[in-house]
Amino acid sequence: MQPIRLLVKATACFALFAGLISATAQDSPGRTEMKRADLSGAPGMEVVSSIVEFKPGDEVARHTHHGVESGYILQGAKVQYPGKEAITLEAGAPILNLRDVVHGGYKVVGDKSLKLFTVHVVDKGKPLYEYVK
Repeated sequence: MQPIRLLVKATACFALFAGLISATAQDSPGRTEMKRADLSGAPGMEVVSSIVEFKPGDEVARHTHHGVESGYILQGAKVQYPGKEAITLEAGAPILNLRDVVHGGYKVVGDKSLKLFTVHVVDKGKPLYEYVK
């Protein structure tokens, strides 16, 4: 009986782990979620705060959100859009991306990581990121 219970527990743990992997498949790899809560007075909406780090060489894919993204650049870095000169995103600069507006599409260049604090007010139950080709 003992080996069967162990197998059942192992199978349950694997299923939970696999579910977590698939739930985050649409996520940004450098994102650490800090807090998630329902938005008061707005059924079906939630607020998600995160710290995101993009290291030199990382590409920030073009994407949208099912709601508004606001934030702050904690650590600035140089970024480069395809076919353009590199620009510096300065620490302290605000971030604001409206619902369904495509943004991103750049690569972090230079020797410093880009670190962001973000707050998303988004539709509950939908992926935080929708990647765009």
